[in-house]
Amino acid sequence: MVDTPTSSPETLVAEIEALGQRLAEAKTSIATRIIGQEQVVDLSLAAMLSGGHALLMGLPGLGKTLLVDTLSTVMGLSENRIQFTPDLMPADILGSEVLETGADGTRSFRFIEGPIFCQLLMADEINRASPRTQSALLQAMQEREVTIAGEHRPLPAPFHVLATQNPIEQEGTYPLPEAQLDRFLVKIDVDYPDRETERGILIATTGTEQATAHQVFDGPSLIAAQKLVRQMPVGEAVVEAILDLVRGCRPESEEAPDVVKSSVAWGPGPRAAQALMLTARARAVLDGRLAPSVDDVAALARPVLSHRMALSFAARAEGRVLEQVIDEVTARVTHVEAAA
Repeated sequence: MVDTPTSSPETLVAEIEALGQRLAEAKTSIATRIIGQEQVVDLSLAAMLSGGHALLMGLPGLGKTLLVDTLSTVMGLSENRIQFTPDLMPADILGSEVLETGADGTRSFRFIEGPIFCQLLMADEINRASPRTQSALLQAMQEREVTIAGEHRPLPAPFHVLATQNPIEQEGTYPLPEAQLDRFLVKIDVDYPDRETERGILIATTGTEQATAHQVFDGPSLIAAQKLVRQMPVGEAVVEAILDLVRGCRPESEEAPDVVKSSVAWGPGPRAAQALMLTARARAVLDGRLAPSVDDVAALARPVLSHRMALSFAARAEGRVLEQVIDEVTARVTHVEAAA
């Protein structure tokens, strides 16, 4: 058993149960504005409970922007939105120093904060900006600070980036560097709603009044929840499943099955294992459980791994799909049938 609690077992159980009830209230509040998309909401909350960032992949009009706005309200976080465009510059995100002249004639530099100085940053259509501008987020996402003119400037805590990307339209876009993709804890696919869900959306959003969500968390309580998630015990079976899954997706590893060795160009690094460990805990508490299971690892395999590995050219030419390869490895190492 991997166990790093700082509280007594009885206190830890009570705190996890209280957090589960509070998260249930948060999900109810989110559901007043976001109809359906339960998996998308759960993965977004899991990323925030794990202290990480999320990449929302989906077509326009599927509620990605509304989700981020709702999350900022429910979680009680200050929010800024950046619409990424090809002419966006790093200073437009980070801020810049300006030279000011005082009343006495003296001159000095004053730093004007950019929109990144918030607790929840929505990077809309992040792949439309140039790699130079995209890289402005790297230090912020990893270290929660930015360096401008040689000075380190910490960002507000907690700090989360929820970025959106259109998977279809590629004209005028720049692929995200692998190093930046690895900074996203999960990649969340936002799909079309089913018929009944779309019926509910149609009725709820075309009337005279719009539903509103209410605040459940705030910055300090979210930070406390993140610390509590890290204290949750994890069984050895879960740890071994995570190691088997991540190592089994590396084509150069002796533990990799033939389908990986013949199809995958490069696999996930240790950060993927860390992401699985944290999000499995978060998924458990969201489901009202006291510890994660191997089922959690299987359910999170696609969101955690799909943006941290790539198929070889030959595999793509043969029509292989990365998610199917992940499913095969997942079923092999967890003995859980992954979702089709």
